[in-house]
Amino acid sequence: MPTTTIAAPRRQPTIPATMKTAAIDRFGPPEVLTPHVLPVPKAGPHEVLIAVHAAGVGIWDAKIRNGTWATGRERFPLVLGTDGAGVIVARGARVRRFRVDDRVWAYEYSNPKGGFYAEYVAVNTEHVATVPRGLDLLEAGAAAVTGLTAQQGIDDHLSVAEGETVLISGASAAVGTLAVQFAKRRRARVIGTATGADATALLRDLGADGVFDARSDDAVERLRELAPGGLEAALALAGGPALERCLDLMNTGGRVAYPNGVEPEPQPRKGIRIVGYDGIADRTEWAALERAVEEARLRVPIGGVYPLEQAAMAHARVERGHVLGRIVLRTREES
Repeated sequence: MPTTTIAAPRRQPTIPATMKTAAIDRFGPPEVLTPHVLPVPKAGPHEVLIAVHAAGVGIWDAKIRNGTWATGRERFPLVLGTDGAGVIVARGARVRRFRVDDRVWAYEYSNPKGGFYAEYVAVNTEHVATVPRGLDLLEAGAAAVTGLTAQQGIDDHLSVAEGETVLISGASAAVGTLAVQFAKRRRARVIGTATGADATALLRDLGADGVFDARSDDAVERLRELAPGGLEAALALAGGPALERCLDLMNTGGRVAYPNGVEPEPQPRKGIRIVGYDGIADRTEWAALERAVEEARLRVPIGGVYPLEQAAMAHARVERGHVLGRIVLRTREES
């Protein structure tokens, strides 16, 4: 008689009662961000529990930590971290889109159950998506909110088209390095601003057609050489006088977009549409980002990897500036 093989049932991951986190007990400098052991959150009916492998670190995390972006609703200890990637280990009773062991990335700002600087995080499924092909969990952890912000800026708010000339200010940082690739995916001519030979080399390697230092004395002349026909669109990731001088080269009818939080904001200009926006995480936007990642064959520059216990050092590095790509906290290794 033929032998019948019966597959072993999938073993449910063991979830501990407590977990390691990086959290604050008060607002302040990087040193207030310290290791804490806290209860593992429970996944609600529409949530999944993610075993975090990597969490992105952004300048907005530092502003939450020091109280600049305090809402008054914070409860301490406060686990920081708006986005990251990992593996689902449990799901709520009404979750059908995901399974245990799915590799996912997620973004949720002000998550009441705690942020991604932790071994586990519970997140509403609307803010979660399967990691696209081509990205490992470290890259996905670095690129969740920055990927949403970059892709929506280029595709939704600027509607970049083939042949247009696009300026990306602050192009060597976390959002900018991804935005360069998404704009090149649209077959645009991409010009980025960056300071230093290492940043310039990185942007060239990612496909930028031109790179210049917006703070140099000859910045406008250099941009005019790179964009003799002017600029159709600009993604402003770094504001201030240097950006304003560059925007003098915008063509009438041009578009400027900037993520909310960029300071100072681009100044209004006659004949130019200027829009601020926030990166949105829902099913439609995650699907659009997945397509863009695969079509662009996205590369995710990582400017440094720190263990969870060194979250304060990661924040200090972010605040020093000139990070090429994004800083990441690694919580566990990918198997």
